[in-house]
Parts: sequence; structure tokens; C-alpha cells
Amino acid sequence: MILKALGEDRLLGQLLPRLPLAKSVPVGAGDDCALVKPPAGGNLLVLKTDCLVEGIHFLSRTAPQDVGWKAMMRPLSDFAATSALPQFALITLIASKETEAEWVKRLYGGLCRAAKRFKVSIVGGETSSTRGPIAISVSVVGFVEKDRWASRRGGKDGDDLFVTGRLGGASRAKHLRFMPRIAESRWLTKNFPVHAMMDLSDGLGVDLPRLARASKVGFSVEMENLPLTRGTKIDNAISEGEDYELLFAISPRQSKRLQKDWRRKFPKLLLTRIGKLNSKFEIRNSKFSRGYVHFQQSS
Repeated sequence: MILKALGEDRLLGQLLPRLPLAKSVPVGAGDDCALVKPPAGGNLLVLKTDCLVEGIHFLSRTAPQDVGWKAMMRPLSDFAATSALPQFALITLIASKETEAEWVKRLYGGLCRAAKRFKVSIVGGETSSTRGPIAISVSVVGFVEKDRWASRRGGKDGDDLFVTGRLGGASRAKHLRFMPRIAESRWLTKNFPVHAMMDLSDGLGVDLPRLARASKVGFSVEMENLPLTRGTKIDNAISEGEDYELLFAISPRQSKRLQKDWRRKFPKLLLTRIGKLNSKFEIRNSKFSRGYVHFQQSS
């Protein structure tokens, strides 16, 4: 059955009862507004929205449950970059009236599975029709302690740069099945003074310069140390994008202890020092190029 035949009310009647809700949600999806309990203890409120567009972030043949997983996990990767804990999500779906209702149900199956992985309550959203491609927007609300938050802006001259995991795996469908590094970022900010941090969504070639500009420093990259996904090349690791790993800066005085403790805490996840922040822009290899930039990519 297509959405034109099913209608919005019947569609929502089938989707809403399946949404994950915590006890902190007195009123969830299905009302005019959701009502939730605010963070306790004076924590900072964290807000993030992200979207997927058919033809840009996924193909029409992509499994809808994978699209749902990616749609939820993208903003949660930004929560990891902030060392924040997600709590509530709002989902907006914009689709053609010719879209199969089963496709939408499987999409929401992926959304719910991803939300449950991090104990996120889906509390509402919106649906709308379009003559264009399908688009899914996910807005997430959560919190972070006042002494635990991270941003791109605190990097210092001389800091060591680290990345988690391996880079360049988007072409091997990693972008559809990745896991946000929330547990890792929470551990980092609990045990180390992280000066700057962000997630790698648009490629190291774009995201590292963004971190450096926000911190008002330069950087150097040791290209030979980049942790590559098997079968990929340095160019993929730099410009392919959608790795969803953490990039962060930390004092070199903390680096040895960090690497030792990391291996003990996360033995299955690689952590690699890839370079340094410095007072003057420097790059040791001309292959370093930009990654994905919206509105500047060819279709």
C-alpha cells in the first residue's frame, strides 16, 4: 500500500505505538507538543538537528532500515563530539504520496533500533508530502555536565591530534552502519582534559581545517600515520567523508597515558596520533585535500 492510499492518520496510527519512550516523557508523539522532564543538576542542554536527503545521503535502492539507522546516528555522532548524552528525538519525514507504506515502516524500524541503542525517546515530529526526493530530519535534545562538554574551539599550539577507528570506509557502506563514539567521548572527557573535539562527517580534509580555524591555530598531519580502512588509499581517508570517527586535540603531556589507558579500555577500537596543532599552518603532503562540502559538490 502506498502513502496516498493509507493517509497520514492511519500511517501515524501504525508508527507511533512502536516509538521508544522513557519515563521522563509525560506526553510523547501524537499530541500537539511533547512534554519532557528537563536535565537535572544544572546540566547544559544540548540541541542538534540533522537530515538525510535521497540522492545525497542515500540511494533509492538503500535498505530503509539502514536509512533509518543512519538518520538517527548522524546527530548522535555530533553528541559524541560534544561528549553529551542524548535523551529525546523528533523525526520529520517528507516523502512522495507514492512511497510504499512498508518502506516507511522499515525506515522507522531502523530509527527505533538506533534510538534504543542509546536510550533515546522518540517524542514526536512531523510528516509531509513532496514531489521531490525523500528527506528525513532528526532533531535530538540531551544534556552534558558543565565540566564535561567539548567543542572545536579549545585547541592549543602544540596539542597532539588523534582519531579513533579507521578512515576511508564510506564506499564500503560504513556510512550506513556506523556506531557513534558516545561511550568513548564520555570516557575521554571524564579522564583527560580534551582541548578540542569534533566528529569526522565530511572528511578529514574539511573537518580538520574547521577545527583548526575554530581554535585559531594551524596544523600538521603525518600522512604516513593515517589509519586506513583495508583496501582504501590516503585520498579516500582524507576526502571521502562520512567516517563518523572522533578527531580530538590533547596536550602532548597526556598522550602516552591516553594511548596506554585507551588500549586497556577499548581494545577493539584503534586510536591513532596523526599530527599536531601549531601556530603556523603547515601540511607535509600535497595530497591533503578537502572532503565533502555541501553546495559545492557536483551532482
